[in-house]
Order: sequence, then C-alpha cells, then structure tokens
Amino acid sequence: MLGHDIIVIGGSAGSISALVQLVQGFPPDLPAAVFVVVHTSPHFPSLLPEILQRSGSLPAVHAEDGASIEPGRIYVAPPDHHLLLKREYMGVVFGPKENRFRPAIDPLFRTAALAYGKRVVGIVLSGLLYDGTAGLIEIKQRGGMAIVQDPQEAALPSMPQSAIKHVAVDHILSSVDMARVLFELSHQPVQ
Repeated sequence: MLGHDIIVIGGSAGSISALVQLVQGFPPDLPAAVFVVVHTSPHFPSLLPEILQRSGSLPAVHAEDGASIEPGRIYVAPPDHHLLLKREYMGVVFGPKENRFRPAIDPLFRTAALAYGKRVVGIVLSGLLYDGTAGLIEIKQRGGMAIVQDPQEAALPSMPQSAIKHVAVDHILSSVDMARVLFELSHQPVQ
C-alpha cells in the first residue's frame, strides 16, 4: 500500500534557509516525490535546484511540463510559471498570478490534492501574507496531511500563522524536524 509519497512545499520570503535545512535531512532513499514553490522574481534565473541539490542527497531540478514524476527527486517551479500536478506527471504553465505571485503555492497544493488525495503532505514555510492556506485546506479536505513551519522559527511568520489559523494542521515543526516526520509519513500506509 502506498504511503504519503507526494510532498508539496511552499514558501516565500525567509523560506530558503528552512528549505535547505529540510532537504539536508532527507535520506537518499526517500520513497516520495517532492515539489517546491518559492516566490521568486520572474526577472532572474532560479538557482534553487542547484542550492537544494548541493544541500542534500536528492537530485533537484526545475519541473518540466509533461515530465513524469519519480520518487526520490525534488521538482522546483521555474520562475514565472505555476507548477501543477496531474496523475503521474507535472504541468508547468504561465497562468494568471495568484496571491500576487507566479509561481504561487495554492495552485500546486490544489492540483496535488485533486490528483493524489490522501497521499499528499502539504507544507507551508516562512513568508508574508497567506499563500498556501487555501491549498492546504483542500489537501486536508481530500484526506491529506498538513505541516506548518513553527512561526517562532520562521523569518516571516505570516504564512505559517495564516495556515494555523484556518487549517486543522497535523504538525507544527521546526524545519530540522520536518525531514524525519516526512520520512515516517512516506512509509506509513495511506488508509
């Protein structure tokens, strides 16, 4: 039986250091695919896949439209494009901005919930305002799990606080503790 093998992570300002700490804790045999949206400028190339790959043991790449999903990999939304999930593949689209951003977190979370339901774990990291909250609600409504970075640890706590206020989150964790919990969840059969 499958575990929680679709991990979707969203962050904004102040989230890179938390993301690096999280990725450092992933084992090379993580039986889950990891998808990352960080609010980035559309005017500069993103070095986030290189940063994440240097930081941990999993390969990290920019997501490509139509590419198949493989466990043990990190897929990062490219600048100025939303990352969407379908059954067994990814979509990368230039859609309208959401919550003033492209890429935005909510489209990734929404499509993951729709395609994978109970298999999804959604994570909201540091950032301003509330992107990720609506998507996290959908993940929970479809039986997935919600994890939020501890607002006391977050450089900018607005996004984690919004998620905690509006979603029945399963875990509030430091970025260091998230990898262990995600590894356990990836091996826990989905009911």
